[in-house]
Amino acid sequence: MGATLRDVAARAGVSVKTVSNVVKGHPNVSERMRARVQPLLVEMGYQPNIQARWLRSGRSGIIALALPSLDVPYFAELAGAVFRSAERHGIQVVIEQTEGDRGREREALAGLRTGLIDGVLLSPLSLRSSDLESQTQHIPTVLLGEGLFGVQADHVAVDNVTAVREAAEHLIGVGRRRIGFVGGQPESTSGMVGLRRQGWQEALAAAGLSTSTDLQEPTTGFSRHDGYTAMNHLLDVRTHLDAVFCVNDLLAFGALRALSRRGVRVPEDIAVCGFDDSEEALYTTPSLTSVSPDKEAIAELSVQRLLDRIGGLTEQVREIRVGHHLVVRESTVVPK
Repeated sequence: MGATLRDVAARAGVSVKTVSNVVKGHPNVSERMRARVQPLLVEMGYQPNIQARWLRSGRSGIIALALPSLDVPYFAELAGAVFRSAERHGIQVVIEQTEGDRGREREALAGLRTGLIDGVLLSPLSLRSSDLESQTQHIPTVLLGEGLFGVQADHVAVDNVTAVREAAEHLIGVGRRRIGFVGGQPESTSGMVGLRRQGWQEALAAAGLSTSTDLQEPTTGFSRHDGYTAMNHLLDVRTHLDAVFCVNDLLAFGALRALSRRGVRVPEDIAVCGFDDSEEALYTTPSLTSVSPDKEAIAELSVQRLLDRIGGLTEQVREIRVGHHLVVRESTVVPK
């Protein structure tokens, strides 16, 4: 076992309070005292008892992260960012994989009634506003992404409309005029798909380009296979396209595979753009241009907001927008 504060204090010849102030980074501790105590903390293997600290406050120090699927690179990378942020705050994270199922999303919230978890970060796909309204009054909750609207809960997300508008403007700027939209269902007007379609439509309309339904290719899901199937269908019936925007990177990866199999050059014949900037985007052939949401900021802001909720430091509901940028790679720019 590592040394306690009392052990370190005895070795340093100082009070337990002094050692505690060094551990906490108290500004009143002199540099001389800090230099005396800190090496001993390392040498003696002192580890703060975070669990005891949380239990003294009447909380567990554990939060839940409920995501649709860890098989999706974006969610896996976001989970890693949340774990890093939680570690900095001295809390632990348990993860719930909901598969986007409404029942599982409800269970992710209901399970918190055990008292073992202080709050939840939830990325909902199927949950309804009515499912959440009663829960958020009793359970600290922060929503991630664009799954729900009109709910009295804190919400951290990227500005999807602006992000996709900028991506479409990039495609227009490199000379593309028939830009398809791949992903989701045509009737989707809210949530992630609806907002991303809106950004695509705004950019094309502003440039005087068509946004007709024949440019929109629906998908039943958001996987590589869905993108592969959608791109093949586009090539079969609408060979006049010169670019496609895909709702996420997985769809774009499938589209790139379909184009390669059909002998279509990317980006010379058709440019491809995705959304998420997952690590895999750097290693496709060609590498994928993609919208990059600030995952680290999403994680840090959502964890901090949840801790504020848990600690009773805030009552006002906030919608927090996180930054993004477009990472331009080989799939949209013809090499000179």
